[in-house]
Amino acid sequence: MQPAQRMNFIPFTPIRKVFEEAARREAAGEKIIHLEMGRPDFDTPAHIKDAATRALAEGKVHYTSNYGIPELRSAISAKFKADNGLEYDPADEIIVTVGATEGILMSMMAMLNPEDEVLIPAPSFPCYTRCAHMAGAVPVSIPLKEENGFVPQVEDVRSRINAKSRMLVINTPNNPTGAVYDPQVMEALAELAVAEDLIVLADEIYEKNIYEGIPHCSIAVFPGMKERTITLNGFSKSYSMTGWRLGYLASGREMIAALIRIRQYATVCPTSFAQYGAVEALEGSQECVAEMMAEFDRRRLMVMDRLQAMPGISFVKPRGAFYVFINTAKLDKTPQEIVEALMDEAKITAVPWGARHIRISYANSYENLAKAMDALERVLVRWCGND
Repeated sequence: MQPAQRMNFIPFTPIRKVFEEAARREAAGEKIIHLEMGRPDFDTPAHIKDAATRALAEGKVHYTSNYGIPELRSAISAKFKADNGLEYDPADEIIVTVGATEGILMSMMAMLNPEDEVLIPAPSFPCYTRCAHMAGAVPVSIPLKEENGFVPQVEDVRSRINAKSRMLVINTPNNPTGAVYDPQVMEALAELAVAEDLIVLADEIYEKNIYEGIPHCSIAVFPGMKERTITLNGFSKSYSMTGWRLGYLASGREMIAALIRIRQYATVCPTSFAQYGAVEALEGSQECVAEMMAEFDRRRLMVMDRLQAMPGISFVKPRGAFYVFINTAKLDKTPQEIVEALMDEAKITAVPWGARHIRISYANSYENLAKAMDALERVLVRWCGND
């Protein structure tokens, strides 16, 4: 039996391929240092786990509203107002999602018609392109240039707009590049979206993962943007809750009314007792977030310092998220060959990305990262003939 034709556009992600190969090797006894996964290595903070445990003990185990529990939607609304200067009615302008990735698929399924074009600055998180295909839409790549710090240029976006253009994806802080888009860039993109009548899907899942005091800017704050923007966020990256599968999205009532109908026929609602943990995440102490971000920054600085001294590679300084996007064009190997060789020779994982980059994550312990940098340097020195 043949699968649907759309599956020709839905491959396994390189990240998962690397993860599964590493797991196979670990089961065979190899010791692998993981640099491929965008997953904080910290435990979920105790006060968040305790809140979910209490909810489970209290029998809060049944279906919730398709929108999510009222307490969590109210907490999300308060968070948007305090952190982003955005006001959303918790009753009908917020949906709690099963991770931010569900929000991406819901948004594209609800808002795109067949053959609509989705403008996606690239390199990008693969989910945007694949979800566009699943919705029957056409992803259109907008190249992000290394010389511009992987920040989109308005004219590059404008040049790819035509009568079929329907949606613009914005992801800041960015995966995989670590770029953070300045307010001036966001304002210019907002003006373009209004002028061209584009829906904006704004993925802000790495909002708290910003360094050096750089501000985060939500594109929905600009004039004419709230009603045309779907703002995505979640708990995975900020609170180390990846396995909880909890995210959220917010928009104007008209778009939410469409989005919620996708939810009704897909996942119905997020896990009930997990949502009570998310309430505590937003309303409880934020010291855990500050501590995790400080440690991520310590790792970032060390990894950058080590990479700068290595032959054959270069990178743009990441200002957000927890990745370094490494240019490997000077090496006489494809990114796929590099990743395979690194697992064989250095026992570390990375993700191939496009024709000349690999992505590594510093969401691992400082000690493991130091060992990984030692191993990477040894391999690069050998490859570059500098023994």
